[in-house]
Amino acid sequence: MSHPRLLHTVLDAERPRELAEFYRELLGLRYRPGDEIPDDGSDDEADWLVLVDDEGHRALAFQQVETLPRASWPRPTPVPMQLHLDMTVPSARELERQRERAIALGADVLLDRTADPDEPLYVFADPAGHPFCVFVG
Repeated sequence: MSHPRLLHTVLDAERPRELAEFYRELLGLRYRPGDEIPDDGSDDEADWLVLVDDEGHRALAFQQVETLPRASWPRPTPVPMQLHLDMTVPSARELERQRERAIALGADVLLDRTADPDEPLYVFADPAGHPFCVFVG
């Protein structure tokens, strides 16, 4: 039996390039050929961008939307998380290093669960407000 193959995960963003740059830096990805930042000084009005891994496999895509309410999770307010990305690191030391990187790139810490002996983690919001987790795994 044949099954669909997951191509990539798409994140909505009011400013796709800004969000793509955040994840490109955070995850060490690169742009799909043709989606790179224009180097001629022209305005970048891309409404769809794709990031790929070192082998050229699609990882994340970003599509422009007019408005995007920020998820309010983990607070009990009306905008749920709906979807989030999970990322792992090999050690607590690396978790702290990645926390510093994420914040420097524009993420906000939503939840600090580093004291959990079974699964230390941070929950962040990316610059567009999408939650994502980094944990020791």
